[in-house]
Amino acid sequence: MSVIQFNLPYAVSQGINERLSNVSPLKLISITASTVLAGVWIWDFIFQPESVYSRTKKYAFKLARKIPCVARKIDKEMQDITKGFEKDVTHRCKSVPFNLTLNTKGKNKEEIIKEVSENLNLGNFDWKNGFVSGTVYYYSEDLIDVLTKVYGLASYTNPLHPDVFPGVNKMEAEVVRIVLNLFHGGPDSCGIMTSGGTESILMACKAYRDYAREEKGITNPEMILPRTAHPAFEKGAHYFGIQIKYIPVDSSSTQAIIKKVRKAISSRTIMIVGSVPNYPYGTMDDMEALAALGLKYNIPVHADCCLGGFLTAFMPAAGYNLPPFDFSLPGITSISVDTHKYGFAPKGSSLILYSHSKYRHAQYCVTTDWPGGIYGSPAVSGSRAGGIIAACWATLMYFGMEGYVESTRKIIKVTKYIEEELRKVEGIFIFGQPVTSVIALGSNNFHIYRLSEQLNDRGWNLNPLQFPSGIHLCVTHIHTQDGVADHFLNDVKEVVKELLKTPDVKVEGKMAVYGMSHKIPDRTIVADFTRLYIDSMYYTPKDELKKITNGEV
Repeated sequence: MSVIQFNLPYAVSQGINERLSNVSPLKLISITASTVLAGVWIWDFIFQPESVYSRTKKYAFKLARKIPCVARKIDKEMQDITKGFEKDVTHRCKSVPFNLTLNTKGKNKEEIIKEVSENLNLGNFDWKNGFVSGTVYYYSEDLIDVLTKVYGLASYTNPLHPDVFPGVNKMEAEVVRIVLNLFHGGPDSCGIMTSGGTESILMACKAYRDYAREEKGITNPEMILPRTAHPAFEKGAHYFGIQIKYIPVDSSSTQAIIKKVRKAISSRTIMIVGSVPNYPYGTMDDMEALAALGLKYNIPVHADCCLGGFLTAFMPAAGYNLPPFDFSLPGITSISVDTHKYGFAPKGSSLILYSHSKYRHAQYCVTTDWPGGIYGSPAVSGSRAGGIIAACWATLMYFGMEGYVESTRKIIKVTKYIEEELRKVEGIFIFGQPVTSVIALGSNNFHIYRLSEQLNDRGWNLNPLQFPSGIHLCVTHIHTQDGVADHFLNDVKEVVKELLKTPDVKVEGKMAVYGMSHKIPDRTIVADFTRLYIDSMYYTPKDELKKITNGEV
């Protein structure tokens, strides 16, 4: 009896067999194989993380950009944008010269310190007095003095050489264990220090990819990612060949929709991500529900606490309760947390923590057959800055439990005060329910970027959001200084009152460019704009470079 006859009613299978009786076996095999391959291709084409519509639209725009008149128009826009970015850089740096070649003789200490100070004083925003969202999370001359001396002592150390610098490794191990204890890590928990939140997230992506490949045989990995999750996860997907299944967030709570997460789980899922809190809105995903899904389907769950981890860990002791989100939930297998944000350590320090060493082992990179010897490193970098590790350790020692609890109490109190007062302002609204220090604003009456623009004119630097348009303030310890919160609130109230008089006026200036960017359907053009902006960070005067090239200098 044939396979067809086994699966179909006898009369049907008999009819099919008779019709195919004169077809050669080779042809039957070829048709069957071709049909299966075509079916697989169609399935993969339709059921990709990115919709058919979106991919078709991208392809159409790609073709359109090849039309000469369109290409010329885009090239002109790109040139104008480049000139605009370069103009901004030259304006910001107009008071200091550029060093484009090495001096014949080295500069002395006084000259170097003077020039560094001049460079650091460039910029128009008064961050020391709280006019900037996030960015600098603590400022104290006393702490800077301590960390400067500590970094100087350890500036040439490198944990890559534990036999030479065992003390640096000891300090890193202590930092890791202290933070693990803050997040209720058990005896099997572990982690490492990294250069920042992005590297911590990258390492989690790499660890779960390799773990899934070795333990589950997954060769086409997928991660489940709320739309509000940090772009570092997308970077990890690019670097490590992981497909992303994006999960929409609830328009009211801005939390990831759990039923959508459940639906997205497949045999290729290697990790599920939740934020505590997310960067755009400062809201917290339902980590209990995500952890339960991870346990049920045996999938690692990552809690991204990079932004607010050194607040959430101390909030209960400061009198502010949160739903469980850390290793106290059995389904949470990793946590990323930045010590260089609310941990107040110098920039360049973060941690990736795991519930068990089996995940950290998958993170390591080990080479056994190199002529230079056996090589192993825990993260992206081989050599790492021992000075940063020592400075981070010193910061934890400087504050202690009481110091962090008190700073958390101040920051959360001011955040809740600002949020409460902003909710009273007619014409604006708050996105979701902030849980730590980020307050996101929107408006149904006027374009919210107009508020950002006019606050910018008053010296405030806030962060723009898109999809939908919004702005946010990330409250730091600097904002707890006397009068800063009320100054901000008074400026918001005054500006909103004026904006409501002319609600239909369009956005102008730089915010108009940003506002238009997320209305451009061809997102590759927006990506090109972004690349040009990054290029501008490395701008040096072209006229001077030409002189150097021509041997005139």
